[in-house]
Amino acid sequence: MASKRDEVILKCTECGEENYITSRNKKTHPVKMEISKYCPKCRKMTLHKERK
Repeated sequence: MASKRDEVILKCTECGEENYITSRNKKTHPVKMEISKYCPKCRKMTLHKERK
């Protein structure tokens, strides 16, 4: 049976660094993720969006 969860890569909106890999259920959450996470390159909390 196939999993309903898909892996997504989160990308920093300020520097473009791809820092985090997570998963989400695309059926229950159809919109792209936007989460405030720590970016080690910027060295501060920034908005991370799901990569295309």
